Amino acid sequence: MDLRPDEISALIKEQIKHFADQLESKDIGTVMTVGDGVTLIHGLDDAMLGELLLFPGQVYGMVMNLEEDAVGAVLLGDEGTIKEGDEVKRTGRIIEVPVGDGLLGRVVNPLGQPIDGQGEIVYQHTRPIEKIAPGVMTRKSVDQPLQTGITCIDAIIPIGRGQRELIIGDRQTGKTAIAIDTILNQKGQNIYCIYVAIGQKNSTVAQIVEKLRQGGAMEYTTVVSAGASELAPVQYIAPYAGCAMAEEWLEEGKDVLIVYDDLSKHAVAYRTVSLLLKRPPGREAYPGDVFYLHSRLLERACRLNEEHGGGSITALPIIETQAGDISAYIPTNVISITDGQIFLQQDLFNSGIRPAIDTGLSVSRVGSSAQIKAMKQVSSSLKLELAQYTEMQAFAQFGSDLDAATKATLEHGQRVREVLKQAQYSPRSVAKQVVTLFALKYGYTKQIAVTKVNMFMDELYQFIQNQHPEIIDQIQQEKSIDDELTLKMKEVMKAFVENFLKVNKDG
Repeated sequence: MDLRPDEISALIKEQIKHFADQLESKDIGTVMTVGDGVTLIHGLDDAMLGELLLFPGQVYGMVMNLEEDAVGAVLLGDEGTIKEGDEVKRTGRIIEVPVGDGLLGRVVNPLGQPIDGQGEIVYQHTRPIEKIAPGVMTRKSVDQPLQTGITCIDAIIPIGRGQRELIIGDRQTGKTAIAIDTILNQKGQNIYCIYVAIGQKNSTVAQIVEKLRQGGAMEYTTVVSAGASELAPVQYIAPYAGCAMAEEWLEEGKDVLIVYDDLSKHAVAYRTVSLLLKRPPGREAYPGDVFYLHSRLLERACRLNEEHGGGSITALPIIETQAGDISAYIPTNVISITDGQIFLQQDLFNSGIRPAIDTGLSVSRVGSSAQIKAMKQVSSSLKLELAQYTEMQAFAQFGSDLDAATKATLEHGQRVREVLKQAQYSPRSVAKQVVTLFALKYGYTKQIAVTKVNMFMDELYQFIQNQHPEIIDQIQQEKSIDDELTLKMKEVMKAFVENFLKVNKDG
């Protein structure tokens, strides 16, 4: 059969025409509407959920809605350059961030771009920000402590490597202070730290970075900042970006601590995005999948078994409550996802007890598995003693005539409270915590005035460190207190108490 040249030409033209249509519908779309950081795009038939899109002016967007005749995307940059009718291109890539040791000591935005003015970040590869959490068979139970340096937490509500411990309380009760102290305390512990700031003021983040730098913590820390002035979609991806960075070290068999400050603002950012994308609102106007939002993030914190490298991610999410209401929607969600909570009370904070931890409402579901033996030996009865003290204190204010046993419980409780008070940015070593709690347990503070308990403890530790360093060495190496060491510590403490009372005649 003979084909004439004009027929061949017409066939080729027809094929090219359809190919152009196909390319237009699948890989290039058109902006239908844009506003409030959200855009609807016609075309992009093959777009993937979470895919990066390229808008005019080098602005990136992320696909969040896949509808029948349009794609809903959120913008990760200034929408001022985008208008109706603009062309949008698929990148074929799910949103990802740079990972690796090049991020240590840096402050980055949720896309992994540096915002600290220290030049470009050197990295070998990237990771998608969303990833399915490791399965049960790849995990190992939590049995190694992550020391916070805060006596109240390490003794009563211990945190283990691979645990998810919620820090919850009203605003201005010291939630961030606990997280920052914990990061500062990881110096020399071979733990990488990531601090994710969601919806914080830039000045606050700058102060935190400066404090970490002064404490020498930026050497092993990365700060991911999505400030209050950032768009809601940028705040929404921030914790996932931080978690992807942590997972790189996890898979290298390293231990990582990640702080999400805070997930209340994260939920609000997601609610904003969802409502703008016209998803149906539910309780408190949050979308129905807001539980999944945090569960898929926190499930990624775990401890892997030896076959998978033995690394861990310990997560410290922070939630802000309104007037101490832990029964609100987001607080109850995150409490049910995590392995315990550290509850901070406004009343305790105002009465001068810092950190203002309510030991009655706080709990660690990992418990003493995340403590060294020496700590278990000296702290096992602390929670009960504090509970008895709090209860008796409530009754004692109504009656002046108290029996000897009640008086003794109240006096001991006051001293326990004093020992658990701790200034910000002054984490205590494990050895110091064990020594002070040993002195408390065996009654060496009975004769010491309540106002001088902390001074007594500081001087006692200094004395043991200088005169009997072998005690500190044994606690650090053996991680337990045997009978011989118990006798020696009692002997040393008895002599120190006598000397302390001579020097301080009034107790």
